[in-house]
Amino acid sequence: MDVKIEESWKKILSSEFDKDYFIKLTDFVRNEYLSGKQIYPRASNIFNAFNLCPVEDVKVVIIGQDPYHEPGQAHGLCFSVPDGVTPPPSLVNIYKEIENDLGRKSSTNGDLTSWARQGVLLLNSTLTVQAHMAASHAGRGWEQFTDAVIAALTHRENIVYMLWGSYAQKKAALVDESKNLVLKAVHPSPLSAYRGFFGCKHFSKANEYLVANGKTPIDW
Repeated sequence: MDVKIEESWKKILSSEFDKDYFIKLTDFVRNEYLSGKQIYPRASNIFNAFNLCPVEDVKVVIIGQDPYHEPGQAHGLCFSVPDGVTPPPSLVNIYKEIENDLGRKSSTNGDLTSWARQGVLLLNSTLTVQAHMAASHAGRGWEQFTDAVIAALTHRENIVYMLWGSYAQKKAALVDESKNLVLKAVHPSPLSAYRGFFGCKHFSKANEYLVANGKTPIDW
């Protein structure tokens, strides 16, 4: 199956694209877009996280759950919204923690494309969603695909995995913690951020680890 995804990812994930689950997933997603339902992100942005961050560029992996499901928000990068769109509450809290952690004002722009271009894979576990219906495309195969994405990175070492909330932390089972840095905290949503996301210092810890392993730190 020909999947429109960045070439290095296409190569490393090629065995997934011909599996039954992925063929069924593709049929489901295509039919959802063709049905007249409002599906996010737009089809050309489904693999945006991969297209902006080739395999060998990956330094940090941040895992979200599924895309934002309100109009104009989702563009294929977890926690991110396009330029000009008001940052959602979880992203506001991420920015607050960056300010507290690094001691400087963070961006007010919710577009995290600049992170992706620096090597941050902003990966949702589910890559599509129906408008106004959180988790509406969960359990259709995306989770198996994104597990395969994490598994495909096992040939790399010294990657930082930021796993926020119990859902993202399930992916830790796929990571060799002896060769990578796994940072865990509660989810940055307003419901839980005060229970351990604020003060987690993941952004400085990530950069310290990258520098210690001869990599350029991320400009958060």
